Amino acid sequence: MRTIKRFFFPVYSFVGLVIAVGSCHSGSNSALDNPIIAEGKTLAEKHCGSCHVLPSPELLDKETWVKSVLPAMASNLGLEAYTDGNYYAGPKSAISFENWQKLIAYYETLAPPKLKGADVPVEPTSDWAIFSLEKPQADISKTAMTTMVAIDTIGHRLYSSDAFRSDITQWNQQLQVTGSKQLQSAAAQATFFRDKSGTEQGLFTCMGTMRAADISRGELITMSLAGKQPADTSIIASGLPRPLQSVAADLNKDGLMDWVVSGFGHLQGGLYWLKQQPNHSYTKVSIREVAGAIQTTVGDYNADGWPDLVVLFAHADEGIWLFLNDKKGGFVERNLLRFPSVYGSTSFQLVDLNKDGRLDILYTCGDNSDYSKIMKPYHGLYIYLNEGDFRLKQAYFYPINGCTKAMASDFDQDGDLDIATIAFFADFLHNPAESFQYFEQQKPLAFRPHALPIHTYGRWICMDVNDVDQDGDADVVLGNFSQTFIIQKELKPAWDTHLPLIVLKNKTK
Repeated sequence: MRTIKRFFFPVYSFVGLVIAVGSCHSGSNSALDNPIIAEGKTLAEKHCGSCHVLPSPELLDKETWVKSVLPAMASNLGLEAYTDGNYYAGPKSAISFENWQKLIAYYETLAPPKLKGADVPVEPTSDWAIFSLEKPQADISKTAMTTMVAIDTIGHRLYSSDAFRSDITQWNQQLQVTGSKQLQSAAAQATFFRDKSGTEQGLFTCMGTMRAADISRGELITMSLAGKQPADTSIIASGLPRPLQSVAADLNKDGLMDWVVSGFGHLQGGLYWLKQQPNHSYTKVSIREVAGAIQTTVGDYNADGWPDLVVLFAHADEGIWLFLNDKKGGFVERNLLRFPSVYGSTSFQLVDLNKDGRLDILYTCGDNSDYSKIMKPYHGLYIYLNEGDFRLKQAYFYPINGCTKAMASDFDQDGDLDIATIAFFADFLHNPAESFQYFEQQKPLAFRPHALPIHTYGRWICMDVNDVDQDGDADVVLGNFSQTFIIQKELKPAWDTHLPLIVLKNKTK
């Protein structure tokens, strides 16, 4: 997750440049007839496109570019801020002040005054679809700041974590608390497994901090879950940069289970291999030392018998990368998809959505807590079909403001995959129901969306899907992060601030 970054709003003075910004229609090619605007585009391609996909001016409105995003990017080019609110070129600047003004002029001239809303291809039906609501008893003495919900299919329990209390809470199937364990920081993800003795263990990825700062206090801890409540914790690794996920994989095929950690970090972070040694200690090996690693899947994607990785990076140079195991302790890296840096990538899943035997990509974007806190028509749910060898083609898009996660499963058990989505940065002022939607696949890649009336129960930041009640169909658990990260100025929270989680029980069986 990308958290709020605080910054200074400078006011630019276009000294020495004669630019009739208002004389060119926003987004018109005629604007590029102005040599200053044309040079500004070239400068953007050189300085912005060298770090990530070059964002088009049309992706944001004028005010957001000039007052928020570009000032935040100025320091990356070595420009220095002064008390009058302007940036100036210093001795280490990669761009002169005059050229910086031209770059700004390019974005301000071609950006629209306001972004247009997205056209929804199919209006959602407001109903409960195949689900019913179950919720625990709310504790009004506690504010819900849930960072994780996880379904344990071994012990048939639920687990959650909370940012305020930095704990792990264990729930039974009646949604009663059966135990808790204090941690150094909140957990973002959990994996459940049995050790060599058959005892159930949970591995929890603890963030260290939710602040957008280079504070490497994240931990991987294991916890015995064999008893009536969590016990006997052990630290696998510490000093990690805001890790959000850990997945198990024997990457070197030595018979010892390793862990691949997605360390989101801030300006620094990376994808790491925690290699288990014969004495069962772990050595950290960097796979890709780039901030923004948010999610990893493991599989043999080239059918050579060795585990490979597909990874989503969701900061600056956003995209999905394939890491093929070279069988020598390293990886061959290949980019599969890249997205503009304003997309705010949030999740992906590898699933065969069109039943052709190839893994497709279900992708969401919607992180809206950085420098451009506006509703974006390109936020939402995407499907990229695999045409062979991970050659991907976009086949579906459904706009969802602030979409946070999508998970596919055959919820209605009709033989195809349906999709559940959450949106932490939904348009709560005008369309709060988009915070959770269920997409019923009725024919290939044709979905009927359902907006379940649950937005008054919480603000959903995390989700897990599995068979909670062991009746043979997939249920949904949602975690409520009820306060902070409000980006709509007029918004007053209308959701429950005490419920830590809810369960949507599937009634198909």
